[in-house]
Amino acid sequence: MLLTDHYVSFNCQAIETGLGYGEWLHGEAVAAGTVMAADMSYRLGWIDESIKKRTFDILDQAKLPVTPPKGMTVEKFRNIMAVDKKVADGLLRLILLKGPLGGCVFTGEYDRKALDETLRAFCDN
Repeated sequence: MLLTDHYVSFNCQAIETGLGYGEWLHGEAVAAGTVMAADMSYRLGWIDESIKKRTFDILDQAKLPVTPPKGMTVEKFRNIMAVDKKVADGLLRLILLKGPLGGCVFTGEYDRKALDETLRAFCDN
């Protein structure tokens, strides 16, 4: 996966902001966000299940968080993401995986249903 320091995973800043900075290390938030990005990318049909599973397995084996912390609800995630630095012209852009292992895109062009499904799968309701 190619993730840069400026655009990291599936909105790790939402996790850090939702918890209050200092509760989780930045890398822990990136890990959970990366798993969420892999899940959403799979839901969009942009990667196959083996990449989604490999992403989860690697981060889990490294003993990094693979889900957001307790207390991160879908609504809380959405509210924080709405004011994220990656929002431009009212459109949230995400870093998602696309194509073979290692490929990623920074895009606002994705099915919002996949975002909803991922948030519901990973967040407290």
